[in-house]
Amino acid sequence: MAGRTITDDELRALDAHWRAANYLAVGQIYLLANPLLTEPLRPEHVKPRLLGHWGTSPGLNLVYTHLNRVIRERDQNTLAVWGPGHGGPAVVANSWLEGSYSEVYPDVSRDAAGMARLFKQFSFPGGVPSHVAPETPGSIHEGGELGYALSHAYGAAFDNPNLVVACVIGDGEAETGPLAASWHSNKFLDPVHDGAVLPILHLNGYKIANPTVLARLPEAELDELLRGYGHEPLHVTGDNPLTVHRAMAETLDTALDEIAAYQRAAREDGATERPRWPVIVLRTPKGWTGPAEVDGVPVENTWRAHQVPLSAVRDNPGHLRALETWLKSYRPDELFDDDGRPTERVLSCLPAGDRRLGATPYANGGRLLRALPLPELERFAVPVDKPGASVHEPTKVLGRMLGAVMEATAARRDFRLVGPDETASNRLDAVYGATGKAWQAETLAVDENLDRHGRVLEILSEHTCQGWLEGYLLTGRHGLFSCYEAFVHIVDSMVNQHIKWLRTTGDLGWRRPIASLNYLLTSHVWRQDHNGFSHQDPGFVDHVMNKSPEAVRVYLPPDANTLLSVAEHCLASRDYVNVVVAGKQPCFDWLSLDEARVHCARGAGIWDWAGSSRGVREPDVVLACAGDVPTQEVLAAAQLLRRHLPHLAVRVVNVVDLARLLPHDEHPHGMTDAEYDSLFTRTAPVIFAYHGYPWLIHRLAYRRSGHANLHVRGYKEIGTTTTPFDMVLRNDLDRYRLVMDVIDRVPQLSVRAAQVRQEMEDVRTRHHAWIREHGTDLPEVAEWTWEG
Repeated sequence: MAGRTITDDELRALDAHWRAANYLAVGQIYLLANPLLTEPLRPEHVKPRLLGHWGTSPGLNLVYTHLNRVIRERDQNTLAVWGPGHGGPAVVANSWLEGSYSEVYPDVSRDAAGMARLFKQFSFPGGVPSHVAPETPGSIHEGGELGYALSHAYGAAFDNPNLVVACVIGDGEAETGPLAASWHSNKFLDPVHDGAVLPILHLNGYKIANPTVLARLPEAELDELLRGYGHEPLHVTGDNPLTVHRAMAETLDTALDEIAAYQRAAREDGATERPRWPVIVLRTPKGWTGPAEVDGVPVENTWRAHQVPLSAVRDNPGHLRALETWLKSYRPDELFDDDGRPTERVLSCLPAGDRRLGATPYANGGRLLRALPLPELERFAVPVDKPGASVHEPTKVLGRMLGAVMEATAARRDFRLVGPDETASNRLDAVYGATGKAWQAETLAVDENLDRHGRVLEILSEHTCQGWLEGYLLTGRHGLFSCYEAFVHIVDSMVNQHIKWLRTTGDLGWRRPIASLNYLLTSHVWRQDHNGFSHQDPGFVDHVMNKSPEAVRVYLPPDANTLLSVAEHCLASRDYVNVVVAGKQPCFDWLSLDEARVHCARGAGIWDWAGSSRGVREPDVVLACAGDVPTQEVLAAAQLLRRHLPHLAVRVVNVVDLARLLPHDEHPHGMTDAEYDSLFTRTAPVIFAYHGYPWLIHRLAYRRSGHANLHVRGYKEIGTTTTPFDMVLRNDLDRYRLVMDVIDRVPQLSVRAAQVRQEMEDVRTRHHAWIREHGTDLPEVAEWTWEG
C-alpha cells in the first residue's frame, strides 16, 4: 500500500462510519427510548442512571473505523486489544455496525428495534457491562483493570505469523508498572514465526481527574522514550475530523507497510536484526465531538469528559437540550435509514465475515483450539516397587514430560512455557532439548539456550508472563506458567480478572472453551529455607480458593508420579485456572504411576499401607496431609506412632485435590458428607498437616460433622534462613509435634503416653541445639527413610 493516497470520498465514508459509532456510543450511555430521535427528546427517553465512559470513546471509534479499512483492503487477519476497556460503548457500537453483535445476540438486530435494545441494555440491570467485557464480540481483554493490554497483545501474536494485533493503550494505562514492563515484549517477538503487534498510544490528556504523564511530555522526549523501548513512533494529532482521518489512514498504511517489510526481510531474506517496530501516537481531545462546555465550565478536552459530560439530563432542561443537540450533531438521518439500518456509506469501509474485528476467531480462541498432543506418561514415570524406597525431584521428572510436549508441538507451535527467569531453577530445563528461550536482543558467547525461534518465554516480570500466557490461551493455544510460590502473588489481581472472564464466558454459549491457565508453583515455602523469610509465602492457594468454584482447581501432588498425573489432567483441561504446588527438591516416591492415576482421580484417599488400622477397625486417629513436605512429615509421624504406640489404630489420608474438602454443593469436586465421613470419620480426631496456612482447611471443612475434631498444622508465618527441617519445626508441622498432637487429642493417651510425648518434646529441644552447632538437621531426620 506504499504511496497510496486516500481519496476525499473515502475520507467522507470513513467520517460517516465514525460519526455513526459516536452516535451509538452516546446513545448507549444516555437513551432509554427514542433511539433515532424521531420525536423531540423528553426526560422519559433518558435512563434514570447514567453510567459509562464517553471520554475515550471517540478515539476508540476512530481506531476501529480505520482498522476496518485496512483490514478490508489488505485482507488482513487482525485482532484488536482495547486497553481503555471502559470505552465499552465504542467497541459495542462498532460491533453492532459491522453486524457481528447481532449475529451473537439476534434480538439486538441491526435496525431501529435492535438499536433501542442496544441502548437500553448498556449498563442497565439485566443488560451488559460498561466495559469491553467477555460479552463483547471481538474482545479478549476486559480493560477494567489497567496495565495488561500490551502483554495480552503480544501473547496473542506469539505463534500467529499471519496476525496483526492492534493494541490501543490509554495514556492512563501507560502509567502502570505492568504496562511499562510489557513494552519490552518486542525483544521476544520472532518476526518469522510470530505475528506483529501495533501499539497505538492514545493520548487524550486526562485520567478521571488528573492529567496524564505521557500526554504532558514534550514530543521529543516521548519519542526518545518510545525509541528507547525499541519502537519507531508515528504521530497522528489534531481535532479537525477530516484532517485526522487523512493522517490516520496514511499513518496506518505506513505502519502496516513497515511491519510487512520487516516480516518479509526475516522470512524471505533471512534478516536477523531486531526490527524497530512502529508505534502510533494518537493525540485527540478527550471527549472529542462532545459538549464543549457544560454549565459554563469547559468539558471537551478536559478531565470532565471522562465519564458522563451531561449528568442531570432528566432534571435540567438545559442539559436535555444540550444532549439532543449533541446527538443531532452527528446527523443521524444521514447515517441510518428510516428503519434504523446503517446506510451503505456507513458500511462501505467494513470487512466481511471472520475478518471483522467482532467476528475474528482469534478473539474466540476455542474456535481455533486443538487438543494438546500429550505423551504417554509411562515414558517419564519413576519406578516405585514399594513406597518410599526411592527419591526423585518431581519437577525435574515433569520437565522431561514437558520437553516431550514441546517436541510434539514443534511444527504446530501452540504450546509455550512462561516464567520469570526460573525455568532451570525450577528443574524444568529438559525442555531446552526441544526448544530454547525466545530472545531477539543481543547475544553473547557465554549465553545458553537463547533461541530466536524459541518457545520458552522468560522475563523477570510476573505481570508480563501472566499477560503473555493469557493472550496466548485466549487466542486458542496452550501453556504453563512456572513460578516461585512466594512471588506468584504479584499477579493476584491479574488472575482475579482471568477467573472472572472464565466465569462469565461459561454462561455465554457462543464463547468456545479455551485451554486452562496452568500454574506450577515450586521453590515453595518449605524448601525456601536457604532464601529465607522473604521467599516463604504459600498464600496464593488461599487467594485462588476464594474465587468462582466453577473455574478454580488446586492440586498438591505428594511425589513425582502424582505430579505427572496432575499435569496431564491440567494440560488437557478447559476453562479452568489450575494451581499445582510441587517441590523441586529430592522427594520420596510414594506411588507407582498406576496408583498415582487412581489416587489423583479420587482426589483424596486412604493410604492403607501407611497407617496401622489396616482397615480392620475404626481408626483411633486420622493423620491427613496435603503437600509433599506435609506428606513426608505425616508418614514419619505414623512410623513413630507405630513404633511407640503399636496398639493405636492410625489412618493416613492424603489429599491431592484441595477442593475435595468442600461440600459437593459448593464445588464440583466437593465430597458428599458420606464420602467425607468415610475418609475422616465423624468422631475420630483428625490431625491435618497442610502445605499452607492452616485456616484454609478449616474454612473448607467447617460444615463437616467432624469439624470439631479437626486440628490443622501448617505455615504460621514463621520463617528465616535455616535448615529444611527447622522450617517445619518452627511452624509446628514436624513429625514430633504431630505425634504430640495425637497424644493430646486421642482420649486416654495424654496419661498413658506421657513418656512418649516427653520424648518427642526432647527431640525438638535437641534439634535446636544441634542445628546451631552443626548447621545441618539431626541425623535421624536427614537420614530418615520409610519403613513399610
